[in-house]
Amino acid sequence: MTVTIYHNPACGTSRNTLAMIRASGEEPVVVEYLDHPPSRERLVALIAAMGIAPRDLLRRKGTPYDDLGLDESGLGDDILIDAMLAHPILIERPIVETPKGTRLCRPSEVVLDLLDHPMAEFTKEDGGVVRRTP
Repeated sequence: MTVTIYHNPACGTSRNTLAMIRASGEEPVVVEYLDHPPSRERLVALIAAMGIAPRDLLRRKGTPYDDLGLDESGLGDDILIDAMLAHPILIERPIVETPKGTRLCRPSEVVLDLLDHPMAEFTKEDGGVVRRTP
């Protein structure tokens, strides 16, 4: 199984998601999207695969979201995608792709539904314990 994670190593949720993938026995393709942002076509494909609107993938905290006026409801999808491509920090993370689907893994335990062999229990960086319910 090929697993890809669009990852920001400075993000605790992203680090926990990556650790859960590895704990399941998978070694994912890690794309540090701030250094290697997806192409427009790839970003559009990821959004479509997740079944969400581009606005649902926008990150506000610690980004130029407000400075760019992205809160304006009349902005079209192309403008939002252009903003994410120009400022990859606007892309919420982590995004995980597996043969089982593509999801924005917030919270990190969302990734468990995408893995062939998820662990029964995982301790996050903050000490929180995730228990998988069958």
